[in-house]
Parts: sequence; C-alpha cells; structure tokens
Amino acid sequence: MSTSETNTVDKRPKTARGQRTRSKLLEAAEGAFGENGFHATSIGDITRRASVALGTFYVYFDSKDEIFRALVAHMGEMTRGWIAERVRGAPDRLETEHRGLVAYIEFARAHPNLYRIIEESQFVAPDAYKAHYDVFMERYQRNLEEAEARGEVRAGQQGTRAWALIGMSVFMGLRFGIWERDRDPEEVGRIVSDLIANGLKP
Repeated sequence: MSTSETNTVDKRPKTARGQRTRSKLLEAAEGAFGENGFHATSIGDITRRASVALGTFYVYFDSKDEIFRALVAHMGEMTRGWIAERVRGAPDRLETEHRGLVAYIEFARAHPNLYRIIEESQFVAPDAYKAHYDVFMERYQRNLEEAEARGEVRAGQQGTRAWALIGMSVFMGLRFGIWERDRDPEEVGRIVSDLIANGLKP
C-alpha cells in the first residue's frame, strides 16, 4: 500500500461530526468539480462552498487529487445506494433491470455533475475511473449469476452481459438524465426493458 493510500485510510473520520464534515467537503467538491472541472478548481473553492476553514480540508484530505479520487468513489457509492433502495422488493431480475434503469436516470437528473466528474476522471485519475466501473461490473455480474441460478435469466457469460447492460444504462442516463430531461423515465425504462427481455429478433 502506498503512503497516499495509507493516509486516505487513516484520515477517514471516526466520529459522526467528522463524517458530516467530510460529507460536506465531498458535496462541495461535487459542485466545484462539476461546474468548473478539475484543473480550474482550487482547494479554496471547495472549502468556501463547504463553509469550512482551509486547514480543515487537510484533516480529511491531503490534496485536490485525493478528494477528487474520493469523490469518484463516493459518487459510485451514492449511485449504487440510490438504485438499491429503488429496486428493493422487485419480484425478479427483469423487473430489477427495469427499476434500476429508471432509478439511474432519476439519479442522473438529481446529480447532473455525475457525468462530467466521472468522464473527467478518465484523464485525471484513470485508475479511479476504472475502479468506478469495475465495482459496478463485479456486483452486476454476481447479481446476474444469482438470477441465473434462480432460473430468472438465460445461462451465459454474465460478466460480458453485465458490461453490456452497464453501457446501456450509462448512455440512457446521459441521454434522458442530462440531455433530454422531459422524457418520462418509466417510458424509457419500458422500451429498454423490452429490448433486454426480447432482444431485436422479430
């Protein structure tokens, strides 16, 4: 483990107050990086948005690079939590796919900075960018394999299918969460769910 990674682990707050302050910094970083990009954002921009002293920043993060990487991971956790809450109770995997896509579009609308931050991380922090999608893929593959075991989806290479479904969700979220926000997410979800369930075969 590198020194930077060690510091990141050590600086995770142990108290509820510290967790709230760290969350405020991440929320402020989401706004600053999302609006201005990584290079144009300073640590001072983040602390001013969070209404905390500059010195407080260094209690939780060593650098702008570190909070950016933490933000990428944090946004992934937020996305997964948002979706998990909204798919809970789905009767089978196909319904889970439908609810999950609708939830992802709604999350993109609620957090419009998501795409700019994640896409910029491809160049600023490529390891964090890859980790963001790797975590999604690993959980998605496991869920599909469990659904296969229950007889809810056809047997096959669930890892490849997971990547395909993730790619579909990412671009549906971009199109209907960011670019075309007046479309009903449920309507979009029904169209995509039909594609997932029935494919393109006539």
